[in-house]
Amino acid sequence: MVSKDDVRAMDEELFTVIIGGQAGQGVKKAGEAVSKFFLEKGRYVFEMDDYQSLIRGGHNFASVSSSTEELFSHHMRADVVVNLDKTSYEMHKKNLTPDGLNFYNSDEIENGEGIGLPLTSMSKEFQRPQLIMGVTGIAVLAAVVGENKDSLVSLVNSVYPRGKEDNTAFSKLVYDEVLDKVGSTLDLKEGDCRNRMFPGNHVIALGAASAGLDIYFAYPMTPASSILHFYASHGDKLGVTAVHPESEIAVANMAIGATIAGARSMVGTSGGGFALMAEAFSLAGMVESPVLFVLSSRPGPATGVPTYTEQGDLGFALHQGHGDFPRIVASPGYMEEAFYLTADMLSLLWKYQTPGIILTEKHLSESSMCMDVDPSKVRTVDPRMHEEDTGYKRYLFTEDGVSPLTFPPSKEAIKWNGEEHDEYGLTTSRSEEVAAMHDKRYMKEKAILEELKDRHTVNVYGSGENVIFTYGSTTLSVREALRCSGIEAKVVQPIYLRPLPTWELKKHVEGRSIVVEQSVAQQFSTLLEDKIGLEPTSVIKRYDGRPFDPMDLAGKIKEAIR
Repeated sequence: MVSKDDVRAMDEELFTVIIGGQAGQGVKKAGEAVSKFFLEKGRYVFEMDDYQSLIRGGHNFASVSSSTEELFSHHMRADVVVNLDKTSYEMHKKNLTPDGLNFYNSDEIENGEGIGLPLTSMSKEFQRPQLIMGVTGIAVLAAVVGENKDSLVSLVNSVYPRGKEDNTAFSKLVYDEVLDKVGSTLDLKEGDCRNRMFPGNHVIALGAASAGLDIYFAYPMTPASSILHFYASHGDKLGVTAVHPESEIAVANMAIGATIAGARSMVGTSGGGFALMAEAFSLAGMVESPVLFVLSSRPGPATGVPTYTEQGDLGFALHQGHGDFPRIVASPGYMEEAFYLTADMLSLLWKYQTPGIILTEKHLSESSMCMDVDPSKVRTVDPRMHEEDTGYKRYLFTEDGVSPLTFPPSKEAIKWNGEEHDEYGLTTSRSEEVAAMHDKRYMKEKAILEELKDRHTVNVYGSGENVIFTYGSTTLSVREALRCSGIEAKVVQPIYLRPLPTWELKKHVEGRSIVVEQSVAQQFSTLLEDKIGLEPTSVIKRYDGRPFDPMDLAGKIKEAIR
């Protein structure tokens, strides 16, 4: 069997830093500081934050990987590991590369493996000693790669604007301690990347805003919460109103009401919140309301593991809601795609007047990476509008099932109806009218399918006789595994999951095939088997709440293709 230790990274410039500690020790901010340091060196960066659902204590860590080449996910073998507490030391000492440096808090650990720093003693000289310990991460990195102290101070001041004096003084103490004990022993090559770095949820938010989003509704639920926070902070500049109702049920119903008034609306939640929205999702299908739902998955069932990642909501997203009605479900495989796909989805839903879902996971939603997007390339489609002055029929029968819209204020009666209705929107139970409305909505489903046949619906990366099928954020892990291991394979990633682009996927059902996903029940593999008859040679799964480590995944792929 091939283990992850049998796979060596081919990228000689790959450099990873892991910082671990308790909640309340500034671990996430430490990751941001390290990311900024790498960015200023012109390096591509990917930051993954691992944290528990705790305000204090527990174990958090940030893994920040960088290279002079474009990279697609984080790594768990680090050149520098900074452990702020004993738990982190025990967990991460195994994550070192052969020549890596392991720093630990010598006030908590005696005679540990690596370089001890008396962090607790050093931090006691300052206000908020626990929180200031996070500054250790950037101070250690600056010292071991030979960055001068003035540059370190400048970076600390920019990342830690509060308590500058204390943060600066503490960073200098750590810097000097590291230089005294190990010196500048690691090389870090500068690159030419000039892209900015964004978390996935911010990219989704920016994509929707670029497509004309008017209003965003959400009740906070990890890992979708930061979309709400982003709009609350930047909505005025983006022209998007952020609304935080009292429950997920209110969120979905208010979003539907907003579309009736002509506002482009979007909702964000995770699995448990989306479960509460099931009735409203069907309501959107019946009234033909184009609400975009962002479903950012975490492990379930029930509360599951609230702050981790998984792909167990695929079947849920594909089959949400009772009754028959069209919907579009799409899942981005990388950050730039999250931007453009969210924008496209918003326009598609308004074109066909039906609800839809952007399905993603914590690994994309809350990780950050370098990216470059152009809002001018966003495709927007205006909905079909009613032009007559009298006799408005909200649900007018048309060839493709899409009825012209009009919004208040209007001289004509506008009826959006959640019960079965006739063309005017009046409630009906007449058998011929009920059947006719079913046919009308189904015609939209066929029209959506024909439109997707003219769109780019499947990403294909690489080539070779071995084919790897994956989707969503797991695509990041797969692409990074192949990039760093030199494995030759073709990666096939459907962007749309309902309707599934079977006409494209069937082109790749050949030879040895592998499915990589994060579902214990193999939901994605089952979908491909049902829709395109795929019988994979191997299914590689991970379902412990953590994203794949690329080198670990590369070992499993090598084993599968032998």
